[in-house]
Amino acid sequence: MEMILPVIVFSVIVGALITFVVFGNYLRKRKSEIQSIIKPEVAESNIKSGNKPSGAKKSQHKSHSNSHAAADKEANKKHHPLDVNTLKGHGDSVSGICFSADGHSLATACGDGVVRVFKLDDASSRSFKFLRINVPPGHHPAAVSFLDDGSSVVVATQALTGSSLYMYGEEKPKSTVDQKQQVKLPLPEIKWEHHKVHEQRAILTLVGTRATYGSADGSILLASCSEGTDIRLWHGKSGKALGNVDTAQLKNTMATISPDGRFIAAAAFTADVKIWEIVYSKDGSVKEISKVMQLKGHKSAVTWLCFTLNSEQIITASKDGSIRIWNINVRYHLDEDPKTIKSFPIPLHDENGNVLHYDRLSLSPDQMILAATHGSTLQWLSPETGHVLDTAHKAHDGGITDIQWSPTPISFENKKVSILATAGTDKKVKLWLPPPFQQS
Repeated sequence: MEMILPVIVFSVIVGALITFVVFGNYLRKRKSEIQSIIKPEVAESNIKSGNKPSGAKKSQHKSHSNSHAAADKEANKKHHPLDVNTLKGHGDSVSGICFSADGHSLATACGDGVVRVFKLDDASSRSFKFLRINVPPGHHPAAVSFLDDGSSVVVATQALTGSSLYMYGEEKPKSTVDQKQQVKLPLPEIKWEHHKVHEQRAILTLVGTRATYGSADGSILLASCSEGTDIRLWHGKSGKALGNVDTAQLKNTMATISPDGRFIAAAAFTADVKIWEIVYSKDGSVKEISKVMQLKGHKSAVTWLCFTLNSEQIITASKDGSIRIWNINVRYHLDEDPKTIKSFPIPLHDENGNVLHYDRLSLSPDQMILAATHGSTLQWLSPETGHVLDTAHKAHDGGITDIQWSPTPISFENKKVSILATAGTDKKVKLWLPPPFQQS
């Protein structure tokens, strides 16, 4: 027994020594592999600072990510010098916009089933209050137009059953007691509605204006243009149908009313633009709508048109690559035809040098700037010369669906300026300043 005990002790000691040697070699080898993976400059830095290599890697990665995030945030902050603000909160493509007559409100029609009325007290504000109007389930807003002082709007919607028109008006509190109890303004209620106004056809444009020409009574008139060939005229306040016209040109593109409520003009499938006159009775009501003129001169389909403020001229853009300004203040009853005052090429080309056409036009209230779009590109032109004043490529992340100038100047950083609003498929509505030389 005395001989066995020393043998056991000796065996334990030898085994421990062997184990220590094996693990020592393994650890040295592992350390060598780790150091070979780390970059020399990082390893040296870690040795001096006493930090672990893994910690340095994490710090380096975090710093790299933060720099990229900051760069992306700065890049998205401003897309273009004239891009001054964005109206947020839309859940889908914005298909239509409309300013109120005083310019203090902007209504938007969105594919998420909501019409939003934003208050634009200052275009430079960080956020804007808006009134939310939910259209009936199953309907999608396509266009919107203000009535009166901006407290009422008419919304064109599309559903499986066809197109509809809804007029929303605010219900004012009945007494001062109700006003004190209410924290928020009451939601607008439907005052009138019409369904299948163009049968199954969608409404492309909805334009309103105050009728002031001749014996007109000053009512707000609305023109709804379908994707077919029909255009219908409505009385804004009552919703009464006042008449309709047929362009007979296979398919409409758009239609609008002159600012004084005298003419309706339509761009359709062909190169010609047809113009109708709204005839008023002595009592100020609409008597009839009759075709009076046709603009002939373009070689391809007219894509968009707009009236000048005095309702005596029309600006047209065509797929033939040209813009024309027409004088329609003619004695048409004596068969005097409208005349082209100016014509200039569209100053927008693709990468191969081919001339592009404009999708939309909007003339500033002072008639000094013509805003035009093609896809996601926005341009400002001089209607006098056709020269480009500025261009915003990729003004939106998707196609531009609507553009409109504020009818009156809006506050912006302690001054009053004309603001251009654009809507797009990217769920955004943007506010733009005019080119610098126009600012006072």
